[in-house]
Amino acid sequence: MDLITTTPQLVEVCARLARHKVITVDTEFLRETTYYPLLCVVQMASPDEAVVIDALAEDIDLAPFFKLMADEKVLKVFHAARQDIEIIVHQANIVPHPIFDTQVAAMVLGYGDSIAYDQLVERITGHRPDKTHRFTDWSRRPLTGEQMNYAVSDVTHLRDVFAALDADLKKRGRNDWVSEEMEVLTSPRTYDFHPERAWERLKTRVRKPKELAVLMEVAAWREQEAQSRDVPRSRVLKDDAVGDIAIHAPTSLEKLANLRSLPKGFDRSKWGTDIVTAVQRGLARDPAALPKLEKPRNNSNGAAIVELLKVLLRMTSERHAVASKVIATVDDLEQIAADDQADVAALHGWRRDLFGEAALSLKHGRLALAIERGRVVRVDRG
Repeated sequence: MDLITTTPQLVEVCARLARHKVITVDTEFLRETTYYPLLCVVQMASPDEAVVIDALAEDIDLAPFFKLMADEKVLKVFHAARQDIEIIVHQANIVPHPIFDTQVAAMVLGYGDSIAYDQLVERITGHRPDKTHRFTDWSRRPLTGEQMNYAVSDVTHLRDVFAALDADLKKRGRNDWVSEEMEVLTSPRTYDFHPERAWERLKTRVRKPKELAVLMEVAAWREQEAQSRDVPRSRVLKDDAVGDIAIHAPTSLEKLANLRSLPKGFDRSKWGTDIVTAVQRGLARDPAALPKLEKPRNNSNGAAIVELLKVLLRMTSERHAVASKVIATVDDLEQIAADDQADVAALHGWRRDLFGEAALSLKHGRLALAIERGRVVRVDRG
């Protein structure tokens, strides 16, 4: 195990790693008090070696690492890759490719929904990883020997996890399933943080075009403010407050002060006027130019259909040893219950073959569910 603290060292190690078809990668970062994650440590391993890179070292330029992440000849293996990739996109404006996410692969192979790294390692290798430094302050220097051992073990165990999952995927013929998920993870749109799209991440109860317009403007303002100050979104305005503002649309500081979701005195802060201005911008938007809101589902049997679809989903998950979460979400089920043509993942690709077609058949009475010897079974009705 080597600690890399200079650019020449990093150039050499990346050149060696680039000769391998597969490497494992992990990062350690902090983001509790910032909008953008602070990259502190990078660890990588090939079959021959494992290295720890001090990303905060004064004499290091991470360009060779970013070049390796973009090398099409090298498969980069992560666990729960999204946050790692987000850091690389922010710092280098590149999306690592090709990649393999062991958490996604584990879901496809029936290890449960979003299994944690240490649990996956233990189930596959029998080794119980040390969790001591999971919440350590990775920005403090110097790095201790214990921290380095913890960091490097993440990528050395990951080699064994990848080998086992890859072999199982090939055996079951599910490589393409994982490949579909990797296309989403490596899509630049997944890491598009433009303020005008910030509202899409919010789960709110807006139902009217006017409310949506205000939501879009206030969410965009919050995103810009968080980015410019490099603080978490919640430090500017909590999600429930954004939704509350969208629904009540306060057009004055007095009306803003009446919202219970805002801290007392917030209307008198420098942000009060900004929010009222954002509300006014939202109210001035052309409703015809807004995204279409999902219509309330008024099917009196909708809830019952969703419950039946949940049973079918669980049955399918258990029968095929695939995590239910990766097949369909509750939102998918609700949309399928309301619309046969719903644009949800569960009605596309391998998910449609595995579950989507059966879900539509159940909805329309071509398939029924019954209990036989204590188990739920499908009954085809033609």
